[in-house]
Amino acid sequence: MSEQALDKKKTAEEVMPGPDLSWRSLYRAGGVSAFLYILLGMIVPALLYIPSDFHSITSGAATLQYITSHRAWWIIIQTLTLAPSFLAIVVFAALFMALKHLNKGYAAIGTLVAVVCQILFLAYLPVVFGLVYLSDQYAAAATEAQRLTFAVAAEGLNAQNFAFSPSETAFAIGVLIISLVMLKGVFHKAVAYLGIATFSACIICEPLRPIIGTKYLFWWTFFMIWFVAVGFKLYKLGSRKTIK
Repeated sequence: MSEQALDKKKTAEEVMPGPDLSWRSLYRAGGVSAFLYILLGMIVPALLYIPSDFHSITSGAATLQYITSHRAWWIIIQTLTLAPSFLAIVVFAALFMALKHLNKGYAAIGTLVAVVCQILFLAYLPVVFGLVYLSDQYAAAATEAQRLTFAVAAEGLNAQNFAFSPSETAFAIGVLIISLVMLKGVFHKAVAYLGIATFSACIICEPLRPIIGTKYLFWWTFFMIWFVAVGFKLYKLGSRKTIK
C-alpha cells in the first residue's frame, strides 16, 4: 500500500466517530452496574433458590404455607431477583450512548425495548410481595373457608408467575437489536454474536417453559456472559481519556 493510501486510511480512522467520551461517568456506572446486576440479581438468587424445594410447589395453599415457613428467604430472594432491574436500566442507558453514533435509530429501539422490559420485571414486585400478605392472612385465618379464599387468591398470583412471559422474549429481542448494532463497532464482534446467541436461546427455551419448568432459565446463562462482557467494555470506555 502506498504512503498516500496509508495517509488516507489514517485520516479516515481519525475522523471516524466514536463513543461520546463526555459520558465517561455513565459508562463507568454502566460497567459497575452490569457486574452488580449479575452478582446480586442472578448469581446470589440462584444460590439461594437451587437448594430449596420451592420449585416443586404448584398450589396456592402450598405456596402460602411455604412462604409462612420461609418468610425471610422469600423476601430476600424476590427482592434480589427483581429490584436490581434498576441497575440494568443504567447499563442500557450507557449502551445507547456508546452505540448511538453507529445507528442512532436501532440503538434507541433496542435500548427502549430492553428498558421497558426491565420495568415490567419490576412490576412483578407487587405480585411476589402480595403473596407475603396473603401468607400472613392465611396463617391467621380462623376457618377453612377463609384459608380457601386466600389460597384461591394465591393461585391467581401464581398464574402470573408461572405463565409464559412475553416480557422475557421481548427483552431478548432488545438484546438482539443492540447486538446487531454492536456488529458495526465499539464492541468486539464476539460480544455481538453472543448477544445474538442469547436471543436464539430464549426463542428456543421460552416456548418450552410449560414442559421443562425452571430449566427454561438456561437461556439466561447466555445473557449473563453477554452482560458481563458488555459491562467490562463499558467500564473500559469510562476509563478512556481519548478516542482510540
